[in-house]
Amino acid sequence: MPMPAPDFSWHFTEGNTFTEESGTTGTLGVVAGGELWLHTGRVIACDPFVALGAGEAEPFTARVDPGHYRVDAAVATLVREEEPEQDTPHLRVAAARLVIKDAPTVAWELALQPGQDLGELGDDEFFGYGVDAGTGCFYDAGSDGSFPDCEGDEGPLWDAFATAPDVSPAPGPHTITDPATGHNLIAFTSGWGDGTYPTWIGRDATGAITCFVTDFFVVPAEALAPLAP
Repeated sequence: MPMPAPDFSWHFTEGNTFTEESGTTGTLGVVAGGELWLHTGRVIACDPFVALGAGEAEPFTARVDPGHYRVDAAVATLVREEEPEQDTPHLRVAAARLVIKDAPTVAWELALQPGQDLGELGDDEFFGYGVDAGTGCFYDAGSDGSFPDCEGDEGPLWDAFATAPDVSPAPGPHTITDPATGHNLIAFTSGWGDGTYPTWIGRDATGAITCFVTDFFVVPAEALAPLAP
């Protein structure tokens, strides 16, 4: 069977802690990222430095009503007991969430792009997006092409990650807005960096979509339990 989903409400509960095999302890906090304008309701999640404006990222098949929706990140502060306190905190984005509806999530499913079939997945396999620049984001499919200044190794998106008062790279979330259209994207660092990461869709008891969550695998699997059926 494909990879099961944990209950991501754990990630987004302030103060929850986990311990890695190395002895590093992580404490989770929730960082607000502003509102994403989904003007068509078609959600894209991708590495913006790789896919933005390139036409490489497809929207998920699940659509939502157009509107403005909150984005936040579950950010882990990592500490090792035997190491001296650092001047800047060691922060990693454990998961990023696009909130569609403030209601309890009772079921999770992998977010799929056109042509993807869960039946093709083996045990613990998943579909996800590839990261090659250590970042992820959410934006509306109708906004693709709205951020030419963000493509490549310069521009406002690059600046957002490169400059921060307390920590570098700044984990985010960072909001970038096109002044001409108002289209925006919200970006964040991707856990430990490059890799492939799944995005999950949460649904409430009525089947309505509550959120999209990208998991960056910072929280060890043994610290979590799958969502009860």
